[in-house]
Amino acid sequence: MSESVDNWDEHWDRYAASASQNPAQQMRHRLIVRWLKTQEAGGRMRLFDIGCGQGDLLAKASAQLPDAELLGVELSERGTQIARRKLPTANLFAVDLLREPAELAPYLGWASHAVCSEVLEHVDDPASFLRIARRYLAADARIIVTVPGGPMSAFDRHIGHRQHFDRDSIRNVLTDSGFATDRVSRAGFPFFNLYRALVIARGKRLAEDVEGEEGASSGLARFVMRAFGALFRLTLPDASLGWQIVAVARKLPT
Repeated sequence: MSESVDNWDEHWDRYAASASQNPAQQMRHRLIVRWLKTQEAGGRMRLFDIGCGQGDLLAKASAQLPDAELLGVELSERGTQIARRKLPTANLFAVDLLREPAELAPYLGWASHAVCSEVLEHVDDPASFLRIARRYLAADARIIVTVPGGPMSAFDRHIGHRQHFDRDSIRNVLTDSGFATDRVSRAGFPFFNLYRALVIARGKRLAEDVEGEEGASSGLARFVMRAFGALFRLTLPDASLGWQIVAVARKLPT
């Protein structure tokens, strides 16, 4: 991720609480944790969250997979501080993966499973980023990746989205970074798409609606998020029109 463009400490100061309340994030986390639960057999899971933000996903994974070892990396020191409050026993690092930090040297080839959720859209070169992250995965490790599909909103651009994806483009990124793709799903139809359409319509004003570390989202924003939180449980896990892209892949030998 590009530090010269994105200020992630400021991002988590402004949006940590609303991100936790975001029904789209909650939908993604349900899909990810459900997949991780299918991977429990075969020894103790070593889970690497690539771009762990403020720790919400790892906290949910920890609750559902209490025996798993957890590693998370996040570019933002502020996001990592928030995550450490939620997960005091996890191994969490505020580092830039692109610089191959010395702190992560003990974790080379470590992870049996990895998650990269809503990160690659922020990266200038997603394949190069995943090639570096791949070094921390064990042989034949599995990874689940979520990225946004569908149109990009003004708020997406405001928080640093470079691109959105479809089935072919995320498959190409995974292939170019040394993974074999098992499947790519388009989740969320129809209610995720409707939610995204409202986000697009709201434009730049959405930044003011959801700003505030202590949960200072506007009343309208809270109402909309609660309503869609219920509706998202009725969305389809895979449909040709779904705007949430979910890919599962495995690490190939070098």
